[in-house]
Formats: sequence, structure tokens, C-alpha cells
Amino acid sequence: MRGAGFLAIWSDVEAHDLTDYRHWLTREHTTERVTTRGFLASRVFRAARDDINRFFILYELDAPEVLDGEAYLARLNAPTPWSQRIMPKLGNFMRGGGVMVARAGRGEGATIMALRIETLPGDPQKLAGALAAGDGVAAVQIGATDEARTSVPTAEKGMRSNEGFFAGLLIIEALDVASLQAAFRKAAEIAPDVLSRASDPEIYHAMFSLDARIADFG
Repeated sequence: MRGAGFLAIWSDVEAHDLTDYRHWLTREHTTERVTTRGFLASRVFRAARDDINRFFILYELDAPEVLDGEAYLARLNAPTPWSQRIMPKLGNFMRGGGVMVARAGRGEGATIMALRIETLPGDPQKLAGALAAGDGVAAVQIGATDEARTSVPTAEKGMRSNEGFFAGLLIIEALDVASLQAAFRKAAEIAPDVLSRASDPEIYHAMFSLDARIADFG
């Protein structure tokens, strides 16, 4: 949980592209991103389901200004050949970034829910604190998406079709699935207006992470 900004991405990958996608993500793409000025870390998660290969990526940023800053836009306008091959294949692509308006808890959980929300809570820090106090909950983060910074036209964006957008982000990180589900139920009780307009409460497991401080090693 570093920096004031975030970039969150969801996408689906067909089974026959899965190996290529995983290698691209872990051997090139995340390294390229976290070595871009303003990017602090990358965390990759995979949905706990058998019917689809769905991934969630969370990039931690110094500030939301990174999203339309010179360094990141230069990357987006010069996609690598590998990125040019992968990007058009990503389905149900959702991308949004902005500012983290609330954080609570300590550390990171290996089991998470990453919910797209269309209504931000009236007191984000109060909600984050209440959820983080639950048994087995490691951390809670709430973000507000900056549409203007996220929607800047780039070469990379042009390779994807039907890119979705969302107003905010709610991430609950827990030690196990039972704790995660309990936290979600509590969130629905405390903030029904927020959760009633959220994406499905899918469970994701941590798959890969990369910190900018060690990205150049090896």
C-alpha cells in the first residue's frame, strides 16, 4: 500500500493465449511499467474460477498525475511488439486510475476482492476502517477514478476495443476466503448504496508481484 495513486485493470484471456499472456505479463510488461517514473509496484491476481481466465492488476503510483504524465504516456504510445500481439486479445477489458482516498489495515492479503463501484462512500475512511477491523482482514483500500487522466487517447488504448470504465475501486484483502466473504457482507450492511452498484464479488488469489526497487535485478 504505497503512494497516493493507483491504476486498476481487469481482463480475460482465452485458454490458448494463457501461456503467452503470463510470460508477457511477468517477463516484460510489469517490469516495463514499474520502471516507468512514478510507478512503485505491480500486483497481479487471478480470479478463483474455472470457467474463465480472468486477471486483476493493481499498479501503485506516486500520485494520480502519473497517469497522464510524460513518462507513462511515452510508454503507452510506444508499445513493444509483444504488447502489440497481446493487447488486442484481452477481453472484457476494464481500466481506471486515480487517487486512493482511504486506506486501513496493515500489510497485504493473498486473497482479495477487487470491486468496481459507481458510488463512493460518504466517508471512505470510516468504511475502510470498519472493514479492516474484521477478523482475518489485512487491508482495505478505496480509490476514486480520474476519468480525464485515464481516458487520454494513446496507441496502446487504440489496440483494445470496448474498454470499460468505472467510478471507483474497493479492494478488500484477507487471510482466507471465509474472512473475505465476511468482510464483503459487512460492507453490504454498512454501505448498501455502494455495494448495490458494485461489480460481482469475485474472489482473486495473488499470482505475481513486482516492486520498482527490485525490478532491475536479475
